[in-house]
Amino acid sequence: MMYRVKEIFYTLQGEGSHAGRPSVFCRFTSCNLWTGRERDRHRAICQFCDTDFVGTDGPGGGRFRSAADLAGAVAKAWAGAEHPRARRYVVCTGGEPLLQLDTAAVDALHAEGFEVAIETNGTRAAPPGVDWICVSPKAGAELVLTAGDDLKLVFPQPGAMPDRFEHLEFGRFLLQPMDGSQREENTLAAVAYCLKHPQWQLSLQTHKYLGIA
Repeated sequence: MMYRVKEIFYTLQGEGSHAGRPSVFCRFTSCNLWTGRERDRHRAICQFCDTDFVGTDGPGGGRFRSAADLAGAVAKAWAGAEHPRARRYVVCTGGEPLLQLDTAAVDALHAEGFEVAIETNGTRAAPPGVDWICVSPKAGAELVLTAGDDLKLVFPQPGAMPDRFEHLEFGRFLLQPMDGSQREENTLAAVAYCLKHPQWQLSLQTHKYLGIA
């Protein structure tokens, strides 16, 4: 299988339960909810995406002919010192990573010593062996992946409000304020919702506040 990757880079995880954790981000190209091109945004299922996942021209990006080649590129990007209390961590994201991430890739990343996480819209099943599953449901998209570690809901989304998902089998339920011109208003609304419904936790995009990738 050919793996098409926009970028591979080392940073801190900015969101969710692992916020602040040193991580390699492996951003796959393509998504099934939006082409990634601005001219198509108005007709996309997900219209608020803030990520460039088109092409393979980002730092560390490219086309990888094998799972071993992909895992090797991820391992090359890891810049953390070895320590008995630390484990290499890779976040497979996109776009939609489950259009490409398969068992061979998960096994190859494990062989390089990585704990493997995915950030997905939940419209496709995950391959076996993924260590951390974060699902971010989108209004208007069928949710296939209904169990995992974090359910991270961008808020507010008409047609995808929190009570629709909290019966699912996830370890944590996170509200993430929708970015954009109304981010401050959305953040206040998310804070108020979490205070009233304590089964939900607030998740901020801390990398944006810190000014890091």
